[in-house]
Amino acid sequence: METNAKNSLHVRCNSLPSEPHPLVSQFKEQLQRLKDSEASTTSSSSFSIIHRLNGFQDLHDCADKLLQLPTIRQDLALACSKKCIDGLLDGSLKILDICGSAQDCLLQSKENLYEIQSALRRKGGETGFAIEVGKYMASRKNMKKVIQKALGNLKGMKVESSKDEEALLVFSILKESEAITVRSLESLLLFISEPKGQSKHSRWSKLSKLMQPARVTCDSQETEANEFVNVDAALQSVISQKHLNAENIRSQMENLEICIQDLEVRVEQLSRQLIRTRVSLLNILSH
Repeated sequence: METNAKNSLHVRCNSLPSEPHPLVSQFKEQLQRLKDSEASTTSSSSFSIIHRLNGFQDLHDCADKLLQLPTIRQDLALACSKKCIDGLLDGSLKILDICGSAQDCLLQSKENLYEIQSALRRKGGETGFAIEVGKYMASRKNMKKVIQKALGNLKGMKVESSKDEEALLVFSILKESEAITVRSLESLLLFISEPKGQSKHSRWSKLSKLMQPARVTCDSQETEANEFVNVDAALQSVISQKHLNAENIRSQMENLEICIQDLEVRVEQLSRQLIRTRVSLLNILSH
C-alpha cells in the first residue's frame, strides 16, 4: 500500500509543470528576436540579409549548447520518435546543401568580378572590355538557373512547426529554427540572383543613381541597395550604350566585392553551426 502511494506521488510529481532550462528560454528569445526582425524588415538589401545571418550565430550556438545537455538529450530520445529526429537530420542536410549552393555562387561571383576588374585595369578599350562584360553576364545567367533550382529544393522542404501537444518544446523550437533558416537562405539566393519581379525599367532606373560613385557602408541610407543588381546595370550600360564609365563601374565592383566577402563569412559560419547540430542529433540517435 505504501509502495503504491509512493508511486502515485511520483507520477503526480512528474506530471507537474517544471521550469524550462534557462537555455531553452534563451533559445526561444533568440528565435523570437529573429522572427520579429524578419517581420519588421521590408527591404532585401545586403545590410538586412547580413544582419539576419548574424543573428543565426547566437541562435545555433544556443541550440548546440542545448543538445549537449544530458537531460535534454535523454528527453529528446524518449519523447521523440526516431522518425522525428530523422526529420531534423534530413532538414539540416538539405539546408547544408543550400548553403553549399550559396557558397558556390558567391565564389563564382567573386571570380567573375576579379576577371572584370582585371580587364578594366588592362584598359584594352571599350570593345575589349565589352567582350569581358558579355562573359560576365553569361555567367550570371547560368548562375541564376542554378539558384532557381536551389530555390525549388527549398520550396519542397516541409518545415512547419510541430503541432503535436506531446512534442517537446525543444523539438518544436528546433523545427521553427529550421523554418526561419530556410526563409533567410531563400532571401539570400534571391538577393544574389535578383528577384524576378524586378523589371528592366526598374533596373535601368538605377543607372541615374549609379553615375555618382559612392561606397555602400553599413550606415548608408541606401537600404534597398543590391550590389549584384547595381553591377549588372552598370555593366549592361557598356553593352547597350557603348559607353564605358570606368569610375562608376570600379566603384560598384568594390561595393560588390565587400558584400560578397561579408556574405561568405556568414554562410560559412552557418554551415559550421549546422554541422555541429547534426553531430549532436546523430549522437542522440546512437544512444
